[in-house]
Amino acid sequence: MTESRLTEGDVRKLLADPSADNRAETAAKLALEFDQGNLSASERTMAEQIFRIMVKDAEVRVREALAINLKENPNVPHDVAVTLAKDVDQVALPVLQFSELLSDEDLVQIIRSQSPSKQKAIAERAHVSATVAEAIVEDAGKEAVVALVSNEGAEISETSLDKVIDKFGADEEVQAPMVRRSVLPVTIVERLVHQVSENLREHLLTHHEMPASIAADLILQARERATIGLSTDSSEDDVERLVNQLYNNGRLTPSIVLRALCMGDMKFFEYAMARRVGIPVLNARMLIHDSGELGLDGLYGKSGMPRSFYPAVKAAISVAKEMSYDGEEGDRERYARRMLERVLTQYGDLGVDFDNDDLEYLLTKMNSLPATSH
Repeated sequence: MTESRLTEGDVRKLLADPSADNRAETAAKLALEFDQGNLSASERTMAEQIFRIMVKDAEVRVREALAINLKENPNVPHDVAVTLAKDVDQVALPVLQFSELLSDEDLVQIIRSQSPSKQKAIAERAHVSATVAEAIVEDAGKEAVVALVSNEGAEISETSLDKVIDKFGADEEVQAPMVRRSVLPVTIVERLVHQVSENLREHLLTHHEMPASIAADLILQARERATIGLSTDSSEDDVERLVNQLYNNGRLTPSIVLRALCMGDMKFFEYAMARRVGIPVLNARMLIHDSGELGLDGLYGKSGMPRSFYPAVKAAISVAKEMSYDGEEGDRERYARRMLERVLTQYGDLGVDFDNDDLEYLLTKMNSLPATSH
């Protein structure tokens, strides 16, 4: 095993045979000893001067040995760290990813003038400031941007996230890690919703804050294949999984449940009520569709839903019992429109106290659906 400590013998060996191999070995040992703090003040000063000579060595492996052993040392002279960071990739990448000596100004200058692999290394740093992140978004290529949005240690401003969507919004390699960031501004979620795949939309729905209108629309989109009353076992599983994800992430809100029901998504409502109360869906289904009023009333009372929503829920369930799909093209949309027309027609008579946002949403949805001749 090679002795890692630098000795007088190493110095003599280097003087006698200043080959690239010996220079690289000496560089590694000196850098390691410098890192371990075993040198006196005068020895450290001398070591720093040797580093300044070695960073100009013609052999890449000499400079690489320095970079690898000095990359996390906070006592390396700033000029040495910057010189290594601007070297060829083999030398620079460890320093760019790990050295805390590089300032935001250093990093931004490198992002704007150096290779894509260096941009990516900077994007992968344990902490990336908003200033550096902005430079990556503005001047780096896709690979660095993917690394940036994948990095939870990166501070990415709302403005920078907007620019990422402008530049790469249709690219799933960028979309996927962006959607899975632990925190996203609501405005960014709204933009992403309309561009990502179904799986990524579901992640947005269950992991990020968003307006209830968008959340309700996402639920309905995710449930397009699950025709009311004709759902397959697999679609039942899909509904249950979606409801559980929403509940576990605090997204199964009364507004979303009401909006989905008023759009005709009975199966989602059944699973949502079962989850909110903590009973099997079969039990919830029996109580919801019980011919007497006590079953639904009791279930609703335990669900934590606002009492003011109850008349609308009753109206929607009553309408659902009287209606069915017509089996023709676009029947789901026509069913939803008929459901909304009936619920909103009874709105005043039943004393339903919709929130203004919910009422506006339902009216907007009704106006966007095809008219029915039934």
